Amino acid sequence: MANATTVEPPAVARNLRTATRTRSRYGRAREGFAAYWFVVPILIVFVVLYLIPMAQSIYYSFTDYNGYVSTPAFVGFKNYITIWRDSSMVSAFGFTLFYAVATAAIVTGLAIPLALVLNRRFVGRGFVRSVFFFPAVPSVAILGLVWAFILSPLGSGVINSVIGQLGVAPIPWLSNETLAQVSVIIVAVWSQTGWHAMLYLAYLQALPSDIFEAAKIDGANRWQEFKNLTLPLLIPAVTVSQLLLLTNGLKVYDLPFTLTHGGPGFATRTLTQSIIENGIAQSDVGKASALSVLFLIVVGLIIVGQLALSRRLEERYS
Repeated sequence: MANATTVEPPAVARNLRTATRTRSRYGRAREGFAAYWFVVPILIVFVVLYLIPMAQSIYYSFTDYNGYVSTPAFVGFKNYITIWRDSSMVSAFGFTLFYAVATAAIVTGLAIPLALVLNRRFVGRGFVRSVFFFPAVPSVAILGLVWAFILSPLGSGVINSVIGQLGVAPIPWLSNETLAQVSVIIVAVWSQTGWHAMLYLAYLQALPSDIFEAAKIDGANRWQEFKNLTLPLLIPAVTVSQLLLLTNGLKVYDLPFTLTHGGPGFATRTLTQSIIENGIAQSDVGKASALSVLFLIVVGLIIVGQLALSRRLEERYS
């Protein structure tokens, strides 16, 4: 009996610990299962609005589907070959890439210095910030219509009316291919720089001030402070800004369409405009689907490359 009484307490303790671990595992499993229920609506939306349409587009890209027939015929890679032989498609592809890269580079080059200026203390700082942010408030389509009047190649255009008073002949801002492309990019940069400057400004205000004070004590000038401290610490903000600029630039439609209607010719035609016109106006869903698939692949490659580059920069300066 003495031996039984000495062995019983450790056995009871082991049983209590086992029961406690079992209950804790059950509780964690139940919490994990409950967390999955919050993901289910997101998965449903993702499947219904993304995976199913993407699968349909891939299927239609290999058919002659026009939006009306119930059983489209399989045509293989005919739609893809037709795209590369279509000069309007190639032009749209080239301008879309040029627009996305140019706006991303120029906006970044202007937004960071603008954010540094707006981060300083001066009279009327809040008003100046709101002025630079205002172009991001109206619809881009409305901005395109307004700038179409300002940059009208006719003598009645706002800019041409002003320079006409100086004896200068009207400039074909939107009727010349090169000037039209430059005009679209200028308007896009004007409308986006303030918003991205506010993004960088938010990151700047979240940076710790003690490291900048230590740099000033060590004798660092403004350029050294920007190069060695501010810019490396802004790499996460640059990643977010570049991702937004590239994705919005690659899928742009409203600004070039309202400003130039894709012209003159196909100079400012975008991939999104080509997809919409082929799929809806020309009832060539197969061709539009093939262009959509190529567009998805190109966007995916560019975004993956941009994220990889940003990750390497973050690792380098972290």
